[in-house]
Amino acid sequence: MQELGVDKVFIDKASGKNTDRLQLKAMMNFVREGDTVIVESISRFARNTKDLLELVEELNSKQVIFISKKEAIDTNTPTGQFMLTIFGAVATLEREYILSRQSEGIAIAKAQGKYKGRKRIESTNFESVYSRWHSNEISAKQSMELLGMKSNTFYRRVREYQCQ
Repeated sequence: MQELGVDKVFIDKASGKNTDRLQLKAMMNFVREGDTVIVESISRFARNTKDLLELVEELNSKQVIFISKKEAIDTNTPTGQFMLTIFGAVATLEREYILSRQSEGIAIAKAQGKYKGRKRIESTNFESVYSRWHSNEISAKQSMELLGMKSNTFYRRVREYQCQ
């Protein structure tokens, strides 16, 4: 990056599967007219063609140039804009293949009894906490804290308990 004369570096540790990433948002807020955004590869920037094109369109509206080093794409040229769309579609396809292979692998492992998912969070005092919550004695948040559960787990257990 030093050889490219970069002023500021933004490093995302999160996957490029969506745009809800802290460093991506910080970079998008930081860039200004005349800047150039240089990424290692398109798949690290966005793995969804729609997200990629929307991000690059936002950069273009700010008059910021987008360059991908791996694919040698410079959106400052018509060819670069065309190639961006093609490579974006390839990144989307790659992401879908990964998800498909992952699902297939999990299904095979489940069939072989090797994959059972995450261990269920058990709580010996669920009934008493549920009763207190149900009678408005304590809030849902307090219930979750007492049980050591996050909201999705708590409400799933509530549904399970009510269906018994």
